[in-house]
Amino acid sequence: MKLNQVKLGNQGLIIPNIGLGCMGMTGFEDANMYGEADENEAIATIHRSLELGGNFLDTADLYGPFKNEQLIAKAMGSNRDQYIIATKFGWEIDDSDKVTWAINGTKDYVKKAVERSLKNLKTDYIDLYYMHRLDKNTPIEETVGAMSDLVKEGKIGYIGLSEVSSETVRRANAVHPITAVQSEYSLFERTAEEKGVLATLRELEVGFVAYSPLGRGFLSGQIRSIDDLPEHDFRRGIPRFQEEYFHKNIELVNAVESMAAEKNITSSQLALAWIISKGIIPIPGTKRRKYLEQNIEAAGIQLSEDDLLKLESIVPLGTDTGAPYDEFSMGLLD
Repeated sequence: MKLNQVKLGNQGLIIPNIGLGCMGMTGFEDANMYGEADENEAIATIHRSLELGGNFLDTADLYGPFKNEQLIAKAMGSNRDQYIIATKFGWEIDDSDKVTWAINGTKDYVKKAVERSLKNLKTDYIDLYYMHRLDKNTPIEETVGAMSDLVKEGKIGYIGLSEVSSETVRRANAVHPITAVQSEYSLFERTAEEKGVLATLRELEVGFVAYSPLGRGFLSGQIRSIDDLPEHDFRRGIPRFQEEYFHKNIELVNAVESMAAEKNITSSQLALAWIISKGIIPIPGTKRRKYLEQNIEAAGIQLSEDDLLKLESIVPLGTDTGAPYDEFSMGLLD
């Protein structure tokens, strides 16, 4: 199947209705976020995605740091114009390529970060450039003003924000039209909906991109115990995977799997089709062609109103599945 092309926001960006999250394709500093990665298979996955119409790739300077952008550059080769690249800045990376774990949204840092990403991606433009997290010490007007300058210079095409509140979106959009907001969103994580962010985005005609659309892997059905996670997998340290939530979450997954089985699809495909039915762009992360193909097939699944009601009755809005980050990282959300 070929993916449908849809508008992301109201500024003219056209993308497929499902993207590819690339974070897991490289390690992170001295660890792997989601287990070991295989560069050759990762590149083959990116190429297969393009063949199926999945040319919307999501990365960030933080991933590696820089290794992920460099991998994407290698995969694109001379075919840069066939891909739509989204990358992010904000987690401060010093001149020795170390992450400081501060958030930096100052004008000077925006300009520094974009030049690094352009170099690592081996390109002269970035299609969609996100502020990865809000710098609470810098007015959003300064950050977006600097990003607006990059649009005028032709270095980026469109401006995005990640994990922000309705108020931040409104203030940012008053400086320069925002094309997309990216936040975690899945059957297991609907904070953006609960806090009214989705309603604000619809009002302002800003697109919404959902990362971790499979509940950080839970909704894939591949995780049955904490021992199914690799030793250095960061999920071992977050509340959603701790004992007090784990068994309850497995029960929810079992119910989703039962519904998926009735439709002869996987639980992942059902969870992704649910997101797409809402006009949201999921960017499931995978580093293997097998799962990529399954994910892309989800974009062709039609769910009825009854299907949607049944699925949302399994995991109703407000269900507490455990925080998706540790306490430090939760404190950095807007």
